[in-house]
Amino acid sequence: MLSIVVPTFMEADNLPLLAEQIHACIGIGNAEASVDYELIVVDDMSPDDTVEVCGRLSKTYPLKLLRREGRSRDLSLSVIDGIEAAANDIVLVMDADLSHPPKEIAAMLEKVAGNEGALAVGSRYISGGSFDRDWSLWRFLNSHLAAFLARPLAQCSDPMSGFFMFNRQRLGDITKLNPIGYKIGLEIMVRVNFEVIEEVPISFKDRELGASKMNFDQQWKYLRHLRRLYLFKFKGWAEFVHFGAVGASGFVIDLAFYYLFQAVGANHILARGLSFWPAVSWNWALNRKTTFGDRARRPKMRQWFEFVISSLVGFSFNWGIYVMLTTTITFFDQYRLLALVAGVASASLFNFTASTLFVYNDKRK
Repeated sequence: MLSIVVPTFMEADNLPLLAEQIHACIGIGNAEASVDYELIVVDDMSPDDTVEVCGRLSKTYPLKLLRREGRSRDLSLSVIDGIEAAANDIVLVMDADLSHPPKEIAAMLEKVAGNEGALAVGSRYISGGSFDRDWSLWRFLNSHLAAFLARPLAQCSDPMSGFFMFNRQRLGDITKLNPIGYKIGLEIMVRVNFEVIEEVPISFKDRELGASKMNFDQQWKYLRHLRRLYLFKFKGWAEFVHFGAVGASGFVIDLAFYYLFQAVGANHILARGLSFWPAVSWNWALNRKTTFGDRARRPKMRQWFEFVISSLVGFSFNWGIYVMLTTTITFFDQYRLLALVAGVASASLFNFTASTLFVYNDKRK
């Protein structure tokens, strides 16, 4: 018994071919692999002929259409809707654009049937797997970079795969899933405690009909999703690295104003003191939005003031080390940038601790 969840948006042209191929590979009466299955098409209110096409197909295949009104279009939420509507425990998620080969469904089912703790993934990057050789260099690099960024999160060669099968009893409370964008498979790999991830080699094929939904907005959502998953898996360590990245961007702001104030006549020690203010405001805003963005927010001015106070303590080390190095050691007076870096590094750990425990200490949402 298998439930196949297919999220769609503007895929009416591909659905007949998909239903035909799935049934040819696993339909009842198939000589090689006969599976009692249902095909759940979860459509994000497509303005094409999806409803009519699904109506015709349901007369021939075990297909049912699910449409969700009243929410924004989101592939991951569509998959969750499909999982909740599934009649069977074993669930397969696959794309509607014919990029995932139905002929591998039987092999994936062998990995999951009888093993609730297994997640089967159709992988392009193991022996026997492949991707479309007509990909542009940009798409090739983009895909591999996205997979590289996700690799620490899951023990899987192709963590970006959207072709995966699992026993939904393993999910437990499905509301604990918190996806954004289109990589629901990665979300499930990270947040659900699977004992083993079984990879099945697939030949990934580019779509022939319809247009790709990939755009800058989806890529930005993916980065936001990665941040959520890193915080979930690595917790404080992920926050520390993120805090450091924000601090690095603030250092650029700090450095720019440090030289700007000198350019308009301030001496370097005064410039070092003044450049703190635009940099600390930048860091506060970015940390509020990103590093600690999943924590409940207090009033802006109050929190900014708290961040400035804690940062001033750290800056006392920062500025003091800078002044000491540049006034007592000739080398650092000649290479003041190195003294500035030394001061910033000395204050970073203190600032992170103060931000975590004091400035952004409210409970997570």
